[in-house]
Amino acid sequence: MTRRFLCSATTQTNHPTAARGLANFQPSIWSHDFLESLKSDHIGEIYKKRAKKLEEEVRNMIEDEDAEPLTVLELIDDIQRLGLGYLFEKSITRALDKVTSSEESKKRIGESIHASSVYFRLLRQQGYKVSADLFKKFKDREGNFKTCTSEDVKGMLSLYEASYLAFEGENILDEAKVFTSMHLKEKVDSSMAEQVSHAMELPLHHRVQRLEARWYIEAYGKRKDANRLLLELSKLDFNMVQSTLQRDLQDMSRWWRDVGLANKLSFSRDRLVESFFWAVGMVFEPRFGKCRKGLTKVFALVTTIDDVYDVYGSLDELQLFTEAVDRWDINAVKHLPDYMKLCFLALYNTVNNMAYDTLKEQEKFVIPYLAKAWADLCKAFLQEANWNSSRSIPTLEDYLDNARISVSGVLQLVHAYFLASENVEKEALKCLENYHDLLHWPSVIFRLCNDLSTSSAELERGETANAISCYMHETGQSEELAREHISNMIDETWKKINKEVASASPFEKSFINIAINLARISRCTYQYGDGHGAPDVRAKNRVQSVIVNPISLT
Repeated sequence: MTRRFLCSATTQTNHPTAARGLANFQPSIWSHDFLESLKSDHIGEIYKKRAKKLEEEVRNMIEDEDAEPLTVLELIDDIQRLGLGYLFEKSITRALDKVTSSEESKKRIGESIHASSVYFRLLRQQGYKVSADLFKKFKDREGNFKTCTSEDVKGMLSLYEASYLAFEGENILDEAKVFTSMHLKEKVDSSMAEQVSHAMELPLHHRVQRLEARWYIEAYGKRKDANRLLLELSKLDFNMVQSTLQRDLQDMSRWWRDVGLANKLSFSRDRLVESFFWAVGMVFEPRFGKCRKGLTKVFALVTTIDDVYDVYGSLDELQLFTEAVDRWDINAVKHLPDYMKLCFLALYNTVNNMAYDTLKEQEKFVIPYLAKAWADLCKAFLQEANWNSSRSIPTLEDYLDNARISVSGVLQLVHAYFLASENVEKEALKCLENYHDLLHWPSVIFRLCNDLSTSSAELERGETANAISCYMHETGQSEELAREHISNMIDETWKKINKEVASASPFEKSFINIAINLARISRCTYQYGDGHGAPDVRAKNRVQSVIVNPISLT
């Protein structure tokens, strides 16, 4: 995240005065009063009744026994992109099971590149086993994709989106990505220009679900073949979910004001709303409000503590704080300077309260897992502080081994598991303790996206440890080539995540989705700059589109 640079102190401690960092972060663009003023008009009983009626009609459409296979697949695709997939999980699973169990259906789907691509993508993202070999029939004798298929823009776009569900070693999908990218760029003036441009900016598989739903509702409404019942339900549901998110955010704003860290620690970033938006990116469904709020608290605290390590604390103080968190002992607080006492007690009380709720509801004592994750995070923060203090540049491998923890993705997912899981399983606990690949790979993407966004400013300041600088130092390559290498690493890491989703897992489907969504919100936040540390107009518009501004129902 941010890195250390020194100037005068503004916060008093009970320890000897030292040179302190002051990052001059921009203040929050969201006031508590504004957040309290948010009020949705779409929470009344009339909206709920209408939505329930529409849900039943859409469910009947999914389960229509006489519907053509491609019609069902396209309906499922529209439902998911409109943000409604969570309402029809069982019906979607039954419909996909039916299609995959019918040889006749698979034969008919295989006749077109569009149908094959939608079929492949939907199955892969749901965790079904489906081979990329089904695309071989669209190649010529020389092993290249047939040039005639390039005239089918709809098919090209579907194949392009499907190529992002690749596993490592699936060369045919890598070739499909190159082939479709080249031809779609030539079709920007086609009747599907808006859809093509949207996909080329960022593929569907990497997009934040709520943002995609907002965009797709508007795009779908322009289609002549749009199902009006489906469109009405998507608008109703979006606004109803938004009302839930507004109430959650108001709860979090009151909590953050009561904690008081933003007012007491002038050197740190006040990013409560950005932390909440991050949590929404990971888990938006209304039933996961507890998880969403818990993740907001975690990320808000991570942001503050990150600034303690990167901006303000001396190495001696950071060592003390790390040891206190490692001990997870309230008595350790007496050895800390005053500003660290605030941080430690806010962290200690918040996490213990979360653990208490889990103990009360599921009779599982989870403090050891949560405390270990926080201790590991602080140790990783301390390692980065030591590298920067000594002007050391580690190898990229050593950097990433530490950075996958310091970026806080693993920490967030450990908390998310206990906050979202209905049944805490022993096998899953072992995997959590060992930081299973499902936690590891999204965290790597989080770190690499963050570094691509923030490294230029760090290089200008002469900072040492980030993925770009480590690769440049290790290989002697230019910054441009280093960035290309890191971007390729992100692509390859997505393939590992795709493979993980399709593998047997000790985790519930809901948690797997949260882990994937961590990678998605990371890409979104850092796609055009540091949307968390230095939110701009684009970041503000994202929050407004998902949380503040409803969709017109007319």
